[in-house]
Amino acid sequence: MKKKILVVDDEQSIVTLLQYNLQQAGYDVLTAMDGEEGKELAITQNPNLIVLDLMLPRLDGIEVCKQLRQQKVNTPILMLTAKDDEFDKVLGLELGADDYMTKPFSPREVIARVKAILRRTNTQVEEAEDTDDELQSIKIADLKLFPEHYEAYFLDELLELTPKEFELLLYLAKHKNRVLTRDQLLSAVWNYDFAGDTRIVDVHISHLREKIEQNTKKPAYIKTIRGLGYKLEEPKGE
Repeated sequence: MKKKILVVDDEQSIVTLLQYNLQQAGYDVLTAMDGEEGKELAITQNPNLIVLDLMLPRLDGIEVCKQLRQQKVNTPILMLTAKDDEFDKVLGLELGADDYMTKPFSPREVIARVKAILRRTNTQVEEAEDTDDELQSIKIADLKLFPEHYEAYFLDELLELTPKEFELLLYLAKHKNRVLTRDQLLSAVWNYDFAGDTRIVDVHISHLREKIEQNTKKPAYIKTIRGLGYKLEEPKGE
């Protein structure tokens, strides 16, 4: 079965370029010229990956990404933008995008990114299928994660997490008591080298702490290891 790629961009030349090159690479391609149409196709056509422009009519890329994640559509998203703006980058990834490219770009680079994202997605699915029943959940004190369902509970309450927040929390939990550098977390969770742009990790750590820590200034679960990175551990008793 061919993988299906949805391209959402309001520039016809970009759509034509991406459609041709993705088809040449062996993918089926759907296209949309605005955010509303793109969102509907993402929900109804179940593509394997979405190439999503940031600046779109009717509904911009950030809002499309946000609404899809709110509706539990976890299709990988590669965001495109003509702006090299760090705030947009952080915000887009924060809302659940899997990768980020700035225009202009080469078709070869897009194909490489698409293949990398799909490869990582397939690996995650295979790992979930190979997991033994007793490993279907991870429990650390009052925190419980269900990797197969992308769900996490704290004090028996379902946490509202973006896909990337969940993946970061899961990676920390799987490596409990190990110090993980920001670069390690970038590579493992985002599967892409952001050239030292580790602020995205700090943003996600901050959001996770707001959801699982009683006191974010004195975290009991996610500890900052000064000069190194972060570590998830069992809370110590009073």
